[in-house]
Amino acid sequence: MKEIFITATDTDAGKTHVTSLLLKLLAQHNKRAIGYKPIAAGCEIAFDQLVNADALMLMESASVSAKYDIVNPFAFAPAIAPHIAAKQSGQSITQAKLADAYKNVHKQKPDYILTEGAGGWALPISSTDYLYNWVKSENLDVILVVGMKLGCLNHAILTAEHIKAQGVNCIGWIANEIDPNMLNYQDNLDTLKQVLPFPILAISPYSETTPKLKIYKTLLENLAIAHS
Repeated sequence: MKEIFITATDTDAGKTHVTSLLLKLLAQHNKRAIGYKPIAAGCEIAFDQLVNADALMLMESASVSAKYDIVNPFAFAPAIAPHIAAKQSGQSITQAKLADAYKNVHKQKPDYILTEGAGGWALPISSTDYLYNWVKSENLDVILVVGMKLGCLNHAILTAEHIKAQGVNCIGWIANEIDPNMLNYQDNLDTLKQVLPFPILAISPYSETTPKLKIYKTLLENLAIAHS
């Protein structure tokens, strides 16, 4: 089983978008893959429970079906930092609870688990703990999504340095073109290729129609997918 955590340089950098595309890529290669969104804020009531649009997208893109509560065990209504939303609702997010919830994902017996984080890499789950500590405890590989916009160089470099400092295995990064009007896009992309300590895996070009991935050989190798 391959287990990968998808993080990003910031909120709205495109984690769900990229994770969904990766799930569809795996499905195209007849791989059993499930998307997992352990923590989600900004949820709404549907089917008599709180649900999150990002988690629903992962469910639609996955080739392994599971109940909503398994895909997104920590769901909060306010669109605010999850640890604050949890406190407001009288709940808590702990390493032990995250570990127990993740066991339910394993029980679905997928070949791949793609876990989408919340916000950026250094997401607090309490006043003293961070989601990346759970990533470390589960020994998950990491993919960094870089939202291509003004400021992305700083965000990407700082995030990459922190990932390295935590001793986590980052297999590479994916450029997500979220701003179609970004000045000097190619120059910024080239700079990131030079300065980030991890290889580029793919590019998701901006599109208002069908989302796509420009895939590099390194991505296929890390996903153990045959390539021509």
